[in-house]
Amino acid sequence: MIHSVDGLRLSPETAYDPVKLKLHLSTSLNIDMNDIEDIVITRRSIDARQRNVIINLAAKVYVGEKAPSEPFDLPEVRYEDVSDKPEVIIVGAGPAGLFAALRLIELGLKPIVIERGKDVDSRRRDMARIARENIVDPDSNYCFGEGGAGAYSDGKLYTRSKKRGSVEKILSVFYRHGADSSILADAHPHIGTDRLPVVIKAMRTTILNHGGEVRFSTRMTDLIIENGSVNGIVTDDGTRLSGPVILATGHSARDIYHLLHNRKIEMQPKGIAVGVRLEHPQKLIDCLQYHSPKGRGQWLPAAEYSMLTRVEGRGVYSFCMCPGGFIIPAASGENQLVVNGMSPSNRGTKWANSGMVVEVLPEDVPGDDDLKMMRFQENIESRFYEEAGRTHNAPAQRMKDFVEGKDSTSLPATSYAPGIHPARIDKLLPHSIASRLQQGFRDFGHKQRGFLTNEAALIGAETRTSSPVRIPRNPETFMHINVNGLYPTGEGAGYAGGIVSAAIDGERAAEAVATRLQMH
Repeated sequence: MIHSVDGLRLSPETAYDPVKLKLHLSTSLNIDMNDIEDIVITRRSIDARQRNVIINLAAKVYVGEKAPSEPFDLPEVRYEDVSDKPEVIIVGAGPAGLFAALRLIELGLKPIVIERGKDVDSRRRDMARIARENIVDPDSNYCFGEGGAGAYSDGKLYTRSKKRGSVEKILSVFYRHGADSSILADAHPHIGTDRLPVVIKAMRTTILNHGGEVRFSTRMTDLIIENGSVNGIVTDDGTRLSGPVILATGHSARDIYHLLHNRKIEMQPKGIAVGVRLEHPQKLIDCLQYHSPKGRGQWLPAAEYSMLTRVEGRGVYSFCMCPGGFIIPAASGENQLVVNGMSPSNRGTKWANSGMVVEVLPEDVPGDDDLKMMRFQENIESRFYEEAGRTHNAPAQRMKDFVEGKDSTSLPATSYAPGIHPARIDKLLPHSIASRLQQGFRDFGHKQRGFLTNEAALIGAETRTSSPVRIPRNPETFMHINVNGLYPTGEGAGYAGGIVSAAIDGERAAEAVATRLQMH
């Protein structure tokens, strides 16, 4: 017999201790505890608004029988052999590209995935060289390579883009390729930077086993355009590939933006957000979020936070918060100092970090060309790089010192492997950003006493929150508004803001391509 139980509001100890949870359920269901064979959590969230933290749970309770090997009601996915089917070119093997490829296989089309970077394992070595040797491989780094920028991140799978497509479908594909079942239940699911590469490799295996292709270290250098229609691409070794093109290059492929600009393919400058990585001791964040001087205790996970305010008409907010994580170098080319954050699956480090950024709109930046927001990013990254002596030892400033415009004579310990040094972040950032951040931090300190502290440090610069351009497309056909056969997709095209939303966008692009090919 299966009992579906919803609306449970439990203490952390009861929710996370299997024995205590079983005892609670046996009492509430009036059944013998020994008759409960399995408990499958189907939904879980943390309510930390009050002093006593509550865990909201829903579960399936199996009485007198074991849970099936697949206890979740997952959307059906069927992959067929597409070895001899019409080919579709996908440029980029990030979330948008990988999910576009898998969806094409479902729809009976053959994906040819072109990725300028290396496979997900080889990327790890290239990323380590940035910290050890100050060497950035322009084709294999945090942003480029199998899995895209999301491969070595927290693997956050929370999105508000539910109207765009099926979040459940995306999560089920991750789960079927090796992600933990917790992503199907948690309100804010995450995979973790240590586990996500395994999942990505399994997705690649599915693509290859069903007749698709994945070509690493292969960079697109041109589009084949005939009679106003994209009919394929040219790669860096001169190979010409024919077919419709799903452009899923991510938000840092600046050479692609230059290619489109030179080819007079319309783009539009898009708003971005710029700032720093803010790093606190995780224990401090636990104490603040869980309203306890003891922190999270034995049962609760590392605490998260979300901050938002408006200063002088622009949003100031936390972005990509990584509890129990670390800060990493995220440059994708020369003359750049860029930082980002990630967390392992257990979120077990002693640091918490998040991007703390200020909204920047196209009207805030002089000029009227389509690449002005990208150049704005580049100028900030170059300024921080030069201040660091053309290394990736990042400028940093204690949080209260930044707000008060003071030098930091020392810095707290950091998770950032290349190291940090004292600098005036308040002067390195453009004044319009620094001044808004300063007021934003004051607001956050009022909102949560103890958050504004010199135990925290600002490490800069955080500039890659989103694409600096939008590549306009028809909302029905997903094709570029002026160029047939080109399907701008995901974060790099300005239509997504995270792993799940990019994956959804990739699936929809694949569906649009399939519809067009069927019409012809």
